[in-house]
Amino acid sequence: MVNKKHVIVFSLLISCILVLGCIDSTGDSTADQDTAITDSGSLDEQTSEEALLVYCGAGMRRPMDEIGVMFEEEYGVPVQYNYAGSNTLLTQIELTGEGDVYMPGATYYFEVAAEKGFVDNFSKVVYHIPVIITPPDNPANIDSLDDLANDDVSVVLGDSKAAAIGVLCEKMLTKKGIYNETEENVVAKGATVNELVTYVSLGQADASIVWEDLVRNNDEVNMIEISEDDNLIKIVPIATLTTSENPEIAAEFVDFVVSDEGRSIFEEYGFTLYPDEEYAYLEA
Repeated sequence: MVNKKHVIVFSLLISCILVLGCIDSTGDSTADQDTAITDSGSLDEQTSEEALLVYCGAGMRRPMDEIGVMFEEEYGVPVQYNYAGSNTLLTQIELTGEGDVYMPGATYYFEVAAEKGFVDNFSKVVYHIPVIITPPDNPANIDSLDDLANDDVSVVLGDSKAAAIGVLCEKMLTKKGIYNETEENVVAKGATVNELVTYVSLGQADASIVWEDLVRNNDEVNMIEISEDDNLIKIVPIATLTTSENPEIAAEFVDFVVSDEGRSIFEEYGFTLYPDEEYAYLEA
């Protein structure tokens, strides 16, 4: 197991060197895709006082990028996104005291933000459903959550200090009674769920736990559903921030995300829309 960890660490160091070598004078890099600020408008619009700053979990990047473009076209207001792990975003909100909208990967982070007085105008958007992924050939013959604790299996998991998927993994594995055994197999932890998909698709680990919507039509990984008894499905919320200098526009954006138009975008990207009778038990 020590050897596996050394291989992963070495691979990651090489990857970092290569990425740094690709950064141009503008500071743009593909390494920033998971923890980055992106904008639906032009560079000039990024500095506009009317631009909305949205803190959004990295797992929602694809639909939210598209929704941002649509919102700007309809309302004339550019949307600036800060994508990162849900807890990382919450820390940034607390430290900067800035921003208009918060969209974490689970309601837990909204509840923490609410306790701190950071959010209002709360809506529920979609479900986040955890699944196991492996490389396409599934070299470790992973079939269920239990298999993550098997000998000679390399696992990458989300960092519980940064991402919603990390907290969820700890809870699922603890509930199953295999947390310690699986933790011994962990060769790396990712700050965002997108990183976990990359690790596995590159063959740097035998398995991980990620959100279903990210990999539903991804041929670079093999997806394995987690049994209902073992799974912990979460609801993705969105809320305006009390720090917003444009609260009316922020509320318009939240309403747009949960409108039929916004929901259709999430559906296109494989998300299960809220509410759904199949998951009504989550709020029972």
